[in-house]
Amino acid sequence: MMVVGQSRDDASAASSKPPLDLYGLVEQLYPLNRSLTGDGVRQTLAIVARHLDLQIREVETGTAVLDWHVPKEWNIRGAHIATMDGRRLVDFADSNLHVMGYSKPVRGVFTRAELATHVHTLPDQPDLIPYRTGYYADDWGFCIPHHLWQSMTDETYRVEIDSDISPGSLTYGEFYLPGETTDEVLFSCHICHPSLANDNLSGIAVMTALALSQQARRRQLSYRFLFLPATIGAITWLARNERDLDRIKHGLVLTCVGDPGPFHYKQSRSGASIDRAAAHVLRHSGHRFEVLPFNPYGYDERQFCSPGFDLPVGCLMRGLHGTFPEYHTSADNLDFVRPEALEHSYAVVSAICSVLDGDRLYRRVDGRGEPQLGRRGLYRMIAGQREAGGATQMDLLWFLNLADGRHSLLDMADRANIPFSRIEAAARLALDASLVEDVT
Repeated sequence: MMVVGQSRDDASAASSKPPLDLYGLVEQLYPLNRSLTGDGVRQTLAIVARHLDLQIREVETGTAVLDWHVPKEWNIRGAHIATMDGRRLVDFADSNLHVMGYSKPVRGVFTRAELATHVHTLPDQPDLIPYRTGYYADDWGFCIPHHLWQSMTDETYRVEIDSDISPGSLTYGEFYLPGETTDEVLFSCHICHPSLANDNLSGIAVMTALALSQQARRRQLSYRFLFLPATIGAITWLARNERDLDRIKHGLVLTCVGDPGPFHYKQSRSGASIDRAAAHVLRHSGHRFEVLPFNPYGYDERQFCSPGFDLPVGCLMRGLHGTFPEYHTSADNLDFVRPEALEHSYAVVSAICSVLDGDRLYRRVDGRGEPQLGRRGLYRMIAGQREAGGATQMDLLWFLNLADGRHSLLDMADRANIPFSRIEAAARLALDASLVEDVT
């Protein structure tokens, strides 16, 4: 069921302007050809590394990772379909969606019937180029608009794909920010899709900005940001870090966060606290949203939440994979992604971080009865805070009543049905007045 959030307090209070031009980063990354492996992935990570002290990891082809092996590396220099007199009808230089990912090299003359077995179109969306991959298929293919294919009636065509699939490595990026504790928040986004702006250049941009903003803040929790090729990248990271996974207390996969649609949050497998934090922020964000139960299909949350790990990782999206018409087509372009949608997504994710990092337990120093607020000047302080969107008198009363060492700030905010930022402001007032102690 779609729900509309109550207000924008949490999402706005936790986030000022993003520390970089989100849409500009999407534009910069859009032309690069990305896949599971290869130079396009390295070029993408090199651009992210201009903003973050990103650690680039290379894992050699053939390396065993859980039930998988790191695949061979794929790179492509060019590809086309041409008429027999040399007129190019399909050219990889025009769109890197034109070639099926991991297409093996091919060069020759093919009949239309032979070529048809290697052509992918969308009859229901005849003007669009589909996105297709054949990572483990040992095959080749072209993706073209259906109307173009229908117009190609010659008996034979010249075909060339100048690519290679050879031993190399899988490349991913990792950025770690230590906090006051070793408990970690894990953020992940996939980096393997070519020229699909929402899926997932939007996730890369928002996560890069989030890492920058967290770097500038004092942090209770530690933060780890993973820029991974989908599926095999997450599996590889999990295999290489299996002994340290108990440090992950919260996690979020970011994808498709640049379109103007409503938010969708997919819960973790085990019903972790990240689910409550995300739902709380969305409920008070002012945006339409829907909370979805976990299911084992989607993005890399299904790897993090596999039964042998069962990590507390959810997935935040706007457009839900497979359900919006632009999904995995050439319509997922720079016009589909909106600057304001990227900024709203950044604000929501930043607010989730503030909830996770600020959620604490307090206990009244003297819980017998209601303390006298007037002689402590708290009414005056509340009046000043309220004008700036801070705590109200009722917020403070809720906090003082629930500060029993068992209710966290998020528990209190949910029970009082107010944004986390306001209950946190009330906690600061009470702490400064020596009415409570932090027992986290």
